[in-house]
Amino acid sequence: MKDMTSTYDAQCRQEFGALYPKLQQYFFSINIDCPYGLPYVATFHQATFAPIGERVMELFLAAGYRRNGDCLYTMHCKDCKACVPIRLRPRLFVPNRNQKRSVKKNSDVVVEFMPLRVDDENIELCDRFLQERYPRENNSARGYFHDFFLTSIVSCAQLQFRVDGRLIGTSIVDIGYNWLNAVYFYFDPEEAKRSLGTFNIMTLVEVCLDWGVEYLYLGYLIKDVAAMSYKSNFRPHSVLIDNSWKHID
Repeated sequence: MKDMTSTYDAQCRQEFGALYPKLQQYFFSINIDCPYGLPYVATFHQATFAPIGERVMELFLAAGYRRNGDCLYTMHCKDCKACVPIRLRPRLFVPNRNQKRSVKKNSDVVVEFMPLRVDDENIELCDRFLQERYPRENNSARGYFHDFFLTSIVSCAQLQFRVDGRLIGTSIVDIGYNWLNAVYFYFDPEEAKRSLGTFNIMTLVEVCLDWGVEYLYLGYLIKDVAAMSYKSNFRPHSVLIDNSWKHID
């Protein structure tokens, strides 16, 4: 399995190395306060795209890029290297006791896969999540949907998590033939005891297994941010260090 992955990554690096020079002129960098609350200036190196092929998106994901609306970006922070891309190979993943427990704890949850849409139910839930977890000025669900979630460059969908018909969580994902990209997950703060973040990843793993998807991209692993560090508990996984994916058992 490792040899197959190494061959895959080498092919992706070769194709991306041929692709990026043609697009480099469209990328620029912006500096903002760190969105994860770390005491550094965050530098987003990004470009806005029209619709792209799912293989092109796969190459950017394999190179450590993330999606924000119609932008693809990577971090070029001068004083910080905390954002480390992480991915799973669902066929190799072995759940631990806590992850298995999260599935049992949420056995009453009904999961439905559907196109991404903006509606009052999702806006209300996302707003409550943001106000509880990230109560910053101008942080709003409508802003997140307009600027972050919705996109025209790749296929995007949502998984809704419901209990007795009530929406308690929404997972937003980008979809490719060989990959699934976890864009964002928000949930009802009053349901925190359910470990819905863990249950969401367990659900995405099952989706990948059902569809035969080889790579599940989980965004950034950030050691000092609890909302991002729990991803390291999903093993084995790979992290992108110095432009190479390192297998972690």
